[in-house]
Amino acid sequence: MIERKKTLLAISFALSTFCLFAQESSIDEMRNSTQAIILASLDREKAAILQQLDSIKFVNAGEQDVEGVVFDIDDVHVVRKLNALAREVPLDYNQYVRKYIDLYSSKNYAGHMSRMLGLAQYYFPLYERILSEVGVPKEIKYLSIIESALNPHDVSRVGATGPWQFMYGTAKMYDLTMDNYVDERKDPIASSYAAAKYMKEAYAEFGDWLLAIASYNCGKGGVKRAILRSGKIQPSFWEVAPFLPKETRNYIPAYIAMTYTLGYAQDNGIEAKESDLALNTQVLEIDKFVSISEVAKAIDVSEESLKLLNPAYKKGIVNGSDESHRRLIIPELIEDINREQLYLALNTAVEKPIQIVETANDDIRVSGQLSAAKKHQVRKGENLAFIAKKYNVSVQNLKAWNNLKNSNVRVGFFIARQKRWCKQ
Repeated sequence: MIERKKTLLAISFALSTFCLFAQESSIDEMRNSTQAIILASLDREKAAILQQLDSIKFVNAGEQDVEGVVFDIDDVHVVRKLNALAREVPLDYNQYVRKYIDLYSSKNYAGHMSRMLGLAQYYFPLYERILSEVGVPKEIKYLSIIESALNPHDVSRVGATGPWQFMYGTAKMYDLTMDNYVDERKDPIASSYAAAKYMKEAYAEFGDWLLAIASYNCGKGGVKRAILRSGKIQPSFWEVAPFLPKETRNYIPAYIAMTYTLGYAQDNGIEAKESDLALNTQVLEIDKFVSISEVAKAIDVSEESLKLLNPAYKKGIVNGSDESHRRLIIPELIEDINREQLYLALNTAVEKPIQIVETANDDIRVSGQLSAAKKHQVRKGENLAFIAKKYNVSVQNLKAWNNLKNSNVRVGFFIARQKRWCKQ
């Protein structure tokens, strides 16, 4: 009897072992089969992407021989990441985009990209809210970096001003106020609404986000002329690119590359550099002339930090009125703030404000010349680093704006210290 039980137990154990082995074998087969399917799918995707890249490189080939352009597995990885990042705006990839990705990922641009990522912590949430409200893709936010490096005081050679680089005439079209007290082209909120409205209108006209973005650089007229010259109906940006100004041809690849580089900032080893902008803020509505310095004293912050949040005001005065309220952005108030002192600062009008006068057209193309204020004459002992620091710009930008291949500059040479876009 005992022997019989032992035999049954042995048979039961053997059957269990066999079933377990069979189950494990089945799982291994399924795993191997799944891996094979995934690998085959990736290989097909890789082949399709490489074939697509080989066909793309011949588009817009007017300026260089593309026979030497080769795409490899690294390019395939970039395309996959761009596809994952893309939302509404196409993030196409070709040799032109690759050039700018390499540039923005280089050591020379490491400091600049860290500054942009740091400033983006303040500006991008604001941009995203406004772009979304107007009905424009949020990824348009990266365009402000290409335009102004997120500098509200940036002024181009031809007079384009602010974070979105509005020309005087275009700013007037979108109801931005420019007078002796305020320039709303420098107001991140007001100018963002104007930029979003422009983009929405341009997309409605061209039906293509990259063409709409291109028109932001060279004007809707420039894009229309390029489309006509291309002879195509409803073309893509890349199909009309050979007929666009060179600057605009570079503008779109730069935008896509910036979107990619900062969209994968961590992967690209970019860490945000802390900026002087307060990240937590609140908005006060002002209906009289109020001194920014007095408000700064009342809330115990520096006048400079308050001006950073309100770059549009020219005289350190918020020129509000009963008819036209103005916005004053301040750091989020803490509990122990002296609210009585703040109330006095907000309700003590600045004495004898001068008459409000609309600013004259500052489009340099109207006057036909670049004013001396936009240039710097190199003096003995000065170099690009010194000049860049003096005007709060980067050495890389000075090189780009003046077509310099290195940092050597002659004494007496005139350096353009602001950039020029071909805006219309």
